[in-house]
Amino acid sequence: MPELSFQNIEDITLDIRKQEISFSHLADELIDHLCCDVENEMQNGLGFAEAYKRVKQRMGPGRIREIQEETLYAVDSKYRKMKNTMKISGIAGTIMFGFATLFKIQHWPLAGVLMLLGALILAFLFMPSALVVLWKETHNRKKLFLFISGFVTGMLFIFGTLFKIQHWPIAGIILSSAVIFAIFFFIPSILLNRLADPANKPKRLAYIMGAGGAILYVAGTLFKIQHWPLASLFMVLSLIIIFVIALPWYTWLTWKEESNISASFIFIIIGSLLIVVPGALINLNLRNMYNEGYYPHILKEERLYEVNLDMNKSLLTLYKDSICFRDMELLHGKTIDAINFLDDVETNMVVVSERKSGNPSVSSPSGLKSERKFGIQNTLLGNPFSKDPARELLLPGCSLRQELDNMLSGYIDYAASLSTDSDTGKFKGLLEPSVYLPSEASAQRELTLMSALHTMDILKNNVLAVEYHMLQSIVTR
Repeated sequence: MPELSFQNIEDITLDIRKQEISFSHLADELIDHLCCDVENEMQNGLGFAEAYKRVKQRMGPGRIREIQEETLYAVDSKYRKMKNTMKISGIAGTIMFGFATLFKIQHWPLAGVLMLLGALILAFLFMPSALVVLWKETHNRKKLFLFISGFVTGMLFIFGTLFKIQHWPIAGIILSSAVIFAIFFFIPSILLNRLADPANKPKRLAYIMGAGGAILYVAGTLFKIQHWPLASLFMVLSLIIIFVIALPWYTWLTWKEESNISASFIFIIIGSLLIVVPGALINLNLRNMYNEGYYPHILKEERLYEVNLDMNKSLLTLYKDSICFRDMELLHGKTIDAINFLDDVETNMVVVSERKSGNPSVSSPSGLKSERKFGIQNTLLGNPFSKDPARELLLPGCSLRQELDNMLSGYIDYAASLSTDSDTGKFKGLLEPSVYLPSEASAQRELTLMSALHTMDILKNNVLAVEYHMLQSIVTR
């Protein structure tokens, strides 16, 4: 019967040690069992390498780890309890989160309660029990930092997601903390553990590229959620690095000598597609998802603008030959000037928000601005949630805000002077900027471009509403 050399036994021993078998007697028994199986295969005339390969194929991937888990489950009651807790809490928390998502989409009651319970179960039962199970199965101090950083990152991500969905305060801070832990601790610790293995030396550059892509992907996700610049750039670069460079390179290095497609290869491909691609598509379209909440309101304002303008023009046409037409025409001219000014405010806000990107979101004027209706193509805005326009143009103390206040105040005073109606003061509130815009420089610092554009659209329609009332007052005075 063929016998293994000391080098052959050493190779088998190293393979077993890599599986992080925490029970020394179990490791010895596995080594002895594998050596016997390999010697039996070598009786058929096979060399050590081919015989060992056949034995490992017969055992299947991960079988050695499964043997240790079964042994731990049988002899360690604490491990058994933690394992059961991990399984039950993981399933229960995930199911609750799934139903909470369904309830949230359908606007059914108890969505918030289910999401909160799911988050608490995952954070305080699943995550700690998973940490204990991992430590019990490996007892590898070199991986302790990896486990702890993963635990903290997971906890912060769960609560950050919960707070963000529920619109609770400090959601951005929690998510940012999760991303910081992932970028500076969790992903680097995974990379270091991979690089520390001598067997992975040919793959080290691929691992480094993959870690870099993962860091960019996580950072891009945070930037997209927080509406910070460079989010799309990070996402695109991460996808290029992962799918064009790191994954093909790792695949070639790992399976270039395999004759059959392994299960781990299929898992890596499908897992990457299920996690990265949908996440990237969601993030890249997140801006449009938020924008769409504004579009129906802006569309309504556009339609109302058309109706109001047609009504006012019809009234002017009806009384064109009347003695009061001169006053009506002067008022309409002031109205056109006011709307032109509001158009210019919108244009300036878009220019401020996109001064770096050069996005062509402002349509070219054609004829009178009042005739072109709304000149901003909202679907082409590159930074719809930029806060710079409000800070630089609309807060009290800004020169443009002062001009806006004076223009609207002057318009309402002029309109009131043309009418003998003593009740015209009630219309001042319609054209009072402080009703719609911050009245103090320190207030509403979160006013975004989309909100500010919507406010300008409302003011346009209010100007037309005031004009219509005053035109009727002129006719009946």
